[in-house]
Amino acid sequence: PLLTGPVRAVGVLLLVGLTWLLANTFFGGDGVSSVRHLFAEQHPQKYKCGLSAPCPPKHLAFRLVSGAANVIGPKICLEDKILVSSVKNNVGRGLNIALVNGVTGDLLDTKTFDMWAGDVSDLLKFLRPLHEGTLVFVASFDDAASKMNDESRRLFEDLGSTAVKELAFRDSWVFVGAKGIENKSPFEQRMKNSKNSNKYEGWPESLEMDGCIPLRPPLEG
Repeated sequence: PLLTGPVRAVGVLLLVGLTWLLANTFFGGDGVSSVRHLFAEQHPQKYKCGLSAPCPPKHLAFRLVSGAANVIGPKICLEDKILVSSVKNNVGRGLNIALVNGVTGDLLDTKTFDMWAGDVSDLLKFLRPLHEGTLVFVASFDDAASKMNDESRRLFEDLGSTAVKELAFRDSWVFVGAKGIENKSPFEQRMKNSKNSNKYEGWPESLEMDGCIPLRPPLEG
């Protein structure tokens, strides 16, 4: 019994030595760096919000996940901070929106809008007064379109959306736009609700989108 500890330690050292020798044999050269490389491949490094690569300087890392059916809520992550999620208890049926300062990256507001039984005027009052350069992050949950009217769709188009004009009952939708954007946003995905292709009964699959958004330079004056 007294020898159990030393014997176990010797066994561990032998195992480490064998691993180092095998690494040298298979990879050649520096066995230590080869072992590190092997473990790095098994556990690839993740960056802010789970991105596979870091964003350039003066860019914001983000990840959007739409809700899954009417069960799992959406998620909005920015710079490794969760802005909207079920865990934070700030998600709801319809549109889940986060407003972010496009110059500083600071969170301005988060709100949900029930697009099945709610009042679309609440959404209009939220979107109309946005300041130039405000970033708008949107993730759908359950149904994001039934209460949409022409003005609400036009407001999202002005933010850079191309999919909103065809957004329909229970479609999945994730989108990042900006007030005053000159072109259409490159950050948008839509999954159509279709009986033939739905992953869940009555709902399409959840959408996931990530990327890097350049910060806007401060306005002069």
